[in-house]
Amino acid sequence: MAITIAVDCMGGDHGPAVTVPAVFDFLRRESDCIAILIGREEVLRPLLQEADNELGQRARIHHASEVVGMDEPVASAMRNKKDSSMRVMADLVKAGTADAGLSAGNTGALMAISRFVLKTLPGIDRPAIASILPTATGHIYVLDLGANVDCQPEHLQQFGIMGSLLVSALEHKQRPSVGLLNIGEEDIKGNDIVKRAAELLRASDLNFYGNVEGTDIWKGTTDVVVCDGFVGNVVLKSSEGLAQMIYRGLKEEFTRNIFTKLAAVAAMPVIKAFKNRFDHRAYNGAGLLGLKGIVFKSHGSADAFAFRCALQRAAEAARERLPEKIAARMAAVAPAPTICD
Repeated sequence: MAITIAVDCMGGDHGPAVTVPAVFDFLRRESDCIAILIGREEVLRPLLQEADNELGQRARIHHASEVVGMDEPVASAMRNKKDSSMRVMADLVKAGTADAGLSAGNTGALMAISRFVLKTLPGIDRPAIASILPTATGHIYVLDLGANVDCQPEHLQQFGIMGSLLVSALEHKQRPSVGLLNIGEEDIKGNDIVKRAAELLRASDLNFYGNVEGTDIWKGTTDVVVCDGFVGNVVLKSSEGLAQMIYRGLKEEFTRNIFTKLAAVAAMPVIKAFKNRFDHRAYNGAGLLGLKGIVFKSHGSADAFAFRCALQRAAEAARERLPEKIAARMAAVAPAPTICD
């Protein structure tokens, strides 16, 4: 069965110059996939004509007259741009025309539009942003990464369930381990919300490891790390900044003088291997979990390689019918009192 991905081609820092070539690369690798290119037809049509016949048959344009700006207020995007490429993408997922959607656009607007159009699954109070970070042993999934800055214990429990199911779907692990990010491993550490969340996670049938510290993320102690969106976003941005600092620092040191340049030539295979191992582009693609449909978010600055990686993650989530699995799992959880935002 073919998987159809609706792609907001206008979003992100680079727009169609990156998104369209990434779609073509994705379709070459995924023969069972179809892409709907959403955006201004006069911009997309010339790019589509550059594709070969086989790719052209698996990609079609859906015109959208408006674009949500990267810094545009969420309220403006919701109220004034109902024909934006981002909104049309969400509409196509809701209608079942597409199995999943992807955008590199404004994160706040994407979450708000997706939640408004698709609604949340029963038992889910708030959707969460989940993505991958590299570790010493492979990679790890972390959520929430910025959708919910203030969380209650029940929210963190729901994040743990959704994160576990995400890893099961994408990594094909039966019982992924789940850790709760805290300032210490001991049960007495943390604020009241984190302590209560630990109790809820421990009482669930998840493979709950317990509290984990920031260093455990990079060790790969668990498959999933749960935290509120404020902490998660700080972790994400700090890790990206640290990686960029290390890369720039190495480059500066290896180009300092003729001797360090010679050393760089000798060390080049190691440098390339290190860069490839921790290349953040390979981990691009954050899922908006908890919606009645599949929507993934790409980094706004993503290049074609990174955007293609996000497309592949969205396609895999669609193949595994992730929302249905989350809904079934939440139905088995005893209903908690409704939490007001």
